[in-house]
Amino acid sequence: MLVPSRRRLRFEVLIVLGLSLGQSAVYSVVQLADKMTQAPLAQGTSTLNRSQSPREYFDLTYQLLDIFFALVPVALVIYFLTEHRAAGERGISAFRRIGFDFARPGKDLLQGLGLAAVIGVPSLGLYAAGRALGITTAIIPSALDAYWWTVPVLVLSAIRHGIVEEVIVVGYLLDRLGKLGWSMPAAIAASALLRGSYHLYQGFGPFIGNAVMGVVFALVYTRTKRVMPLVIAHAILDTVAFVGFSLFGKAVGLG
Repeated sequence: MLVPSRRRLRFEVLIVLGLSLGQSAVYSVVQLADKMTQAPLAQGTSTLNRSQSPREYFDLTYQLLDIFFALVPVALVIYFLTEHRAAGERGISAFRRIGFDFARPGKDLLQGLGLAAVIGVPSLGLYAAGRALGITTAIIPSALDAYWWTVPVLVLSAIRHGIVEEVIVVGYLLDRLGKLGWSMPAAIAASALLRGSYHLYQGFGPFIGNAVMGVVFALVYTRTKRVMPLVIAHAILDTVAFVGFSLFGKAVGLG
C-alpha cells in the first residue's frame, strides 16, 4: 500500500477544507462580524435556501448546479481515502472504509432516525433560547418561490448537506487527523469546532448546538465506523426544517 507522508496529508487536508467547509467557516466568521457590527444579532436574519433568479427554470438550474458542485469535494475526499496500492494490487474502497454504502440499510436507517430525534428536539429548544438571549439570528430555512420543483429541490439540498458535512467533517477529517498523529479526543474536538464554525453566521447559539452535534456524531462514528447513519440523520433534520418552513412558513432551527 502506498502511504502518503504527513507533510502531504497536511497539504491535502488544507486543500480539501479550503475547497469546502473550511472555506464556509471563514465566510461564516466574516458574516457574523458583519452582522454584529450592523445591529444586535437578535435583529439579524439568516436565509439558507435562497432564490437565485426570478425566472423559474433559471432558478431551478442554479439550484441544481449548486447541489452538484457542492458534492465535488466529496468525490475528491473519496478519491483521497481510497487506498492506492502498487501495480497489480487491489485498492480498498473508501465507501466501504467509512461506511458510506448500503451494506446495512435497515440498521443505518433506524440509527439515523434515532439520531435525528436525539438532536432535533433539543436543537429547537436551543434555537428558542438563543433567540431569547439575543445570540441567534432569525433563521429562514427556505426563501424559494413556490414552484412544482421547490420541495424536491429542498429535499436534494438537505441530502447534499448531509453528505457533504458527514463525509468530510467526520469520515474524512477523523481519518486524516488520526494519520497525522492526533489523539481521538483532539480529532473529535477539531471536527466539532469546524462544524460549529461554519454555522456561526447564524449566531452563537447555532455554533454551540452544531458543535455539540459534532461531538455526538463523531462519537457514534468512532463506534460504528459508518457515516451513513449520520448522513441519514442530517438529511432528515434538514428536510424537516427546509420543507416544513416552505410548506408551513414556520421558522425552525437547523442541525
